[in-house]
Amino acid sequence: MQQQALTFTPPSGATPLNYLFTLPTPYAPASDQRWPLLLFLHGSGERGHDLQQLKQYGIPHLLEHVEHFPFITVAPQCPPDTDWAAHNETLIALLDGVIANYNVEPSRVYLTGLSMGGRGAWHLALLYPHRFAAMAPICGRIPDLPGFLDKIARLKALPIWVFHGAQDAVVPIANSEKLVAALQAAGGNIRFTVYPAAGHDSWTETYDNTALYDWLLQHTLSE
Repeated sequence: MQQQALTFTPPSGATPLNYLFTLPTPYAPASDQRWPLLLFLHGSGERGHDLQQLKQYGIPHLLEHVEHFPFITVAPQCPPDTDWAAHNETLIALLDGVIANYNVEPSRVYLTGLSMGGRGAWHLALLYPHRFAAMAPICGRIPDLPGFLDKIARLKALPIWVFHGAQDAVVPIANSEKLVAALQAAGGNIRFTVYPAAGHDSWTETYDNTALYDWLLQHTLSE
């Protein structure tokens, strides 16, 4: 699929974000058809100013190898020496801009990310729990936000599917186990898939599985 390289400059004057953007086939601006929107957050190794780096893994990698994908996709690039927590407000402003300018179904906005992006997805969702219809964080560390696990009940209404490799030596699976356990204790709507033989790369199998996208599309944000 064609991935456009774009730049978003937030009205707040915060740091601009470069991003990859795709429209599904057969998107038509004049049509009344509305499309779901998927926000993807990459890992730490893809930070920088070269958007081609994003195509190594995750949703941008998938889009290089498929002809059709039933989402409008936004894949921003985190600037060097920062992480996603520094750009939460900009990410929401970016989504708002896409929703305002394209045929997006606002009740079908989804969030996913891997490694640093998995942690970023947890953090962004906690700050804006009513913006997403479902979330799929992959091998994400517990965010550095103080008391994050104590605040996780804010996400109990959000459908979440967590993925992690049992042999992950970069982000130990205990991170996802603690997040899942805390949400379960709060009565959250959560699924947890563990790949027994996988290390840190638990994203390839996840994003190659069409069941993930079918699951996302089952969920609509309540008005």
